[in-house]
Amino acid sequence: MVQAKSWILAKHFDGFPKDSDFKLKVEELPEPKDGEVLLEAVFLSVDPYMRPYSRVHMKEGDVMIGTQVAKVIQSKNPAFPVGSHVVSGGGWRTHTVCDGTNLTPIMADWPPEVSLSLALGTIGMPGLTALYGIEEVLGLQKNETLLVNSAVGAVGIVVGQIAKIKGCKVVGSAGSDAKVAYLKELGFDEAFNYKTVSSLEEALKKAAPEGYDCFFENVGGHFSTVALPQMKNFGRIAVCGSISTYNDGRPQTGPYPHMTMIFKQLKMEGFLQNRWREKNPESLKRLMTWLQEGKLKCREHVTKGFENMPAAFMGMLQGENTGKAVIAV
Repeated sequence: MVQAKSWILAKHFDGFPKDSDFKLKVEELPEPKDGEVLLEAVFLSVDPYMRPYSRVHMKEGDVMIGTQVAKVIQSKNPAFPVGSHVVSGGGWRTHTVCDGTNLTPIMADWPPEVSLSLALGTIGMPGLTALYGIEEVLGLQKNETLLVNSAVGAVGIVVGQIAKIKGCKVVGSAGSDAKVAYLKELGFDEAFNYKTVSSLEEALKKAAPEGYDCFFENVGGHFSTVALPQMKNFGRIAVCGSISTYNDGRPQTGPYPHMTMIFKQLKMEGFLQNRWREKNPESLKRLMTWLQEGKLKCREHVTKGFENMPAAFMGMLQGENTGKAVIAV
């Protein structure tokens, strides 16, 4: 029998998460039955969506939700041989026994020089979110101007690079001078530190005096209020996230964007990447090709040790990461 560790949601978050909201649980797992496999986590993901999803999809005492790259260490399921790797939605666990449902094998031709952790980032859900937001929601075209906030996050960092691949002008905002410098390294046309500019409105106008055709929205709140009037007529907004509101104890109210949207005839659409899941195999290959060609660059914020998952999660929500935040077991 294998001893498994898991992080439990001990108490629903009230405002920003704290250490006492989590509890480490240890249990003995049974041997896999026919059709089952035993997985051992190699890399685990922490993502902004976990904060709002925990309130809607979890109850106190549940294992924290999330994805991981895991290795099959025992198998009684021929579809998942011992030694193979999968992406699993098993949550914050070191080991899992499951029947193979909802396991996604790592692509067969995954290059050995590429870390498997990228299956949780650029060559995984965040990369797919960026790609589908750009192509399916925004319909971004060559020579258009795109704004992306939280541009050094796991999704935003891919959004900007794909937009450059497509021949667009890209403006990104981030929360530190070091992050702004990294965006410029990546080829963003304009980038600014939203925490230090004297006026967000003026920063947006200076970066793109002609306005924005497309806006990839990750932040919400005040940023969104200021950005919408900077859109061109018939502009498109892809709403991916609202991280500035996730820890609010009381919902933010107004100003409301309706008149701006009416007079500028804007289109705003929220989305989840799994709407286009049937395209994932082809899309992941496209992302991997861009990575190998040097058109996509990756930076990860790696925390070592399963015991540090709550700290990594809280750090990610505070913007400590540049690129994808992952935990190496």
